[in-house]
Amino acid sequence: MQPKIILASSSPFRKELLARLNLDFECHSPEIDESQLMDETATDYVCRLAKEKAQLISKNHPSAIVIGSDQCALRDGQILGKPGNHTNAMQQLKAAQGKTVVFHTGLCVVQQDTRFCEVDEVLYQVKFRTLHDAQLAHYLEVEKPYQCAGSFKSEGYGCCLFSSMQGDDPSALIGLPLIRLVTMLENLGVNVV
Repeated sequence: MQPKIILASSSPFRKELLARLNLDFECHSPEIDESQLMDETATDYVCRLAKEKAQLISKNHPSAIVIGSDQCALRDGQILGKPGNHTNAMQQLKAAQGKTVVFHTGLCVVQQDTRFCEVDEVLYQVKFRTLHDAQLAHYLEVEKPYQCAGSFKSEGYGCCLFSSMQGDDPSALIGLPLIRLVTMLENLGVNVV
């Protein structure tokens, strides 16, 4: 019998992505401090948070397979967080015009009983078009991506903001790299296909 699978997230986007794999799973929201540590790289940051989320939920469900993920966007060497409001989102989008933003998505799969723990990072790049302020404001009014790193939703109307996208796994841009996750799950004996 396959162990219970838990997604350590309250994100509806991650939930929707995991549902694509046709697996039974539950969602549990981990409460952790997501502050970046001093001198922590984007890679270390997202991998640490993904692991902390998975391990926290795993403590109460030691036989379950727990999936943790976290993401940040990096522009000009600076980590971009979730904007939280229209003004901050507008600033993020204006600063991204004509530039490439690299999304770092940390992924961790933990099963405490077997001491299984794999952590990885998947990168995805988007190149922004140069748009007028009115176009950016219109996008923000339509989509309201205030809880999304980088101030856009690539799975929706946000694709209008880009001139190109590059990476091995487009689901990583949305927040849960399914291609890498399938391999991690298979390493635990979960047959996805």
